[in-house]
Amino acid sequence: MATCPICRRAPATPKYKPFCSKRCADIDLQRWFTGGYAIPAEPADDLPDDPGEEV
Repeated sequence: MATCPICRRAPATPKYKPFCSKRCADIDLQRWFTGGYAIPAEPADDLPDDPGEEV
């Protein structure tokens, strides 16, 4: 059985799948809201302001 991706201790429950509880589901949601799962990217400063403009 798969374990909870947050606490890694308890098995996932059907109600909060893939998490074991509301607490772990809320921790995951908070990480999304605060940018904890942000994907690194290049700064947009290198992009032209006009889409037809060459860099």
